[in-house]
Amino acid sequence: MNTPSQSAGTQPSLWASIREALRGSHQDYTTGSLNRAILLLAIPMVLEMVLESLFAVVDVFWVGRLGANAVATVGLTESLLSLVFAVGIGLAMSTTAMVARRIGEKDPEDAAIAGVQAIFLGLLVSLSIGIPCFIFAPDLLRLMGATPDIIATGSGYARIALGGCGAIVMLFLNNAIFRGAGDAAIAMRLLWVSNIINLILDPCLIFGLGPFPKLGVTGAALATMTGRSIGVLYQFYRLLKGTERIHVLARHIRLNVAVLWRLVRVSATGILQFAIAHTSWIGLVRIISYFGASALAGYTVAIRILIFIILPSWGLSNAAATLVGQNLGAKHPDRAEKSVWRTGLYNVIFLGSIGVFFIFFATPAVRLFIQDPAVVPIAATALRILSCGNIGYAYAMVMLQSFNGAGDTITPTIVNFFGFWVFQIPLALWLSFHMQMHEHGVFLAIVLSECAIAGASVILFRRGRWKQQKI
Repeated sequence: MNTPSQSAGTQPSLWASIREALRGSHQDYTTGSLNRAILLLAIPMVLEMVLESLFAVVDVFWVGRLGANAVATVGLTESLLSLVFAVGIGLAMSTTAMVARRIGEKDPEDAAIAGVQAIFLGLLVSLSIGIPCFIFAPDLLRLMGATPDIIATGSGYARIALGGCGAIVMLFLNNAIFRGAGDAAIAMRLLWVSNIINLILDPCLIFGLGPFPKLGVTGAALATMTGRSIGVLYQFYRLLKGTERIHVLARHIRLNVAVLWRLVRVSATGILQFAIAHTSWIGLVRIISYFGASALAGYTVAIRILIFIILPSWGLSNAAATLVGQNLGAKHPDRAEKSVWRTGLYNVIFLGSIGVFFIFFATPAVRLFIQDPAVVPIAATALRILSCGNIGYAYAMVMLQSFNGAGDTITPTIVNFFGFWVFQIPLALWLSFHMQMHEHGVFLAIVLSECAIAGASVILFRRGRWKQQKI
């Protein structure tokens, strides 16, 4: 906790702040140094997203040893799971906004009530999606353009990954409660547990090491679902045990229709917002599938590597969203705006540097995951082209998450609709088929659309209407 000398102007050193961020900070993020507030929130949130991205990277690292069909299976299934991620992120975003606003208003009781209603909603959504996906997983792969060989290889993987999607939704949702409360370090530690389990189980279940059965690509899905499920159980334990910022008590575990309805209203457009973005990725995968398994596998590897880099940037974006929510709750709109511009600048520096690295070292990065001579050049080209859009990604994600942190989910939804469906998909089709750029046309369309979205987001953010949002 800040000492009187610190509040009087003497700030802790950088290393002391980093240690505090990892340990868990008790600072009030609505007062004091803005740079320090961003640092204390961003470090654990960035590490949390790094850990989340490890699920994808570890899976493709081991599955890449099984051949192009196995990697294509992961790519097709992940494109379908993107809808689940849309739901999970949409629910999580509205939960973070509502919890952060209540914490900013110094009302931890209502913050806990909002968190419980979010959990009820998440459990209902998880069952509604998971059961039909488990039953119809092979048919969903077929709809995505999978060949009979891919379906034969990947049906088990798809059943477990899609049927167990509730673990993804609840992991996102519960961590959103901690993030909104400002307990970013706890959210980070929860993913440590999940990832350690996944890291151990992945090679064991894929290749049948020791007493484990050899399940091939199916083992990757089982390992990931096991790690995430145990992480969710640990999340529930921490919520019930309580933190200094939020504590779920027995009296909170009941339906509150008024709060639930507000959450549904904000979540609906939030889910639509991310569904628009993620379904566009399904459309892109469907286009790429026309050009064969090697093109699909190359795209999958490149996207997995890119996700590993972009998810930490989502950590910075989530920090901005929390700062916006808490500072609007504390009636400090100017501080909320300043936090967004500063976080966006840090994100541009980070992602821009990474983009330059991959432009020059794409092939060695790809070869860490796959050695297939037909796949490597496609994946490397995809990674180089996609990396050219990193500055656009950086600003777009911070700006859009800041709208969400304010509770304005409509503006990002409109931006996503025009950016992805009106611009990106038609452009990808035109470049791929009319201009005969094949899969390279899809890669270029992604970069151009993300830059357009970033420009529109900056213009709308500067208008400032998000500051009047009620939630």
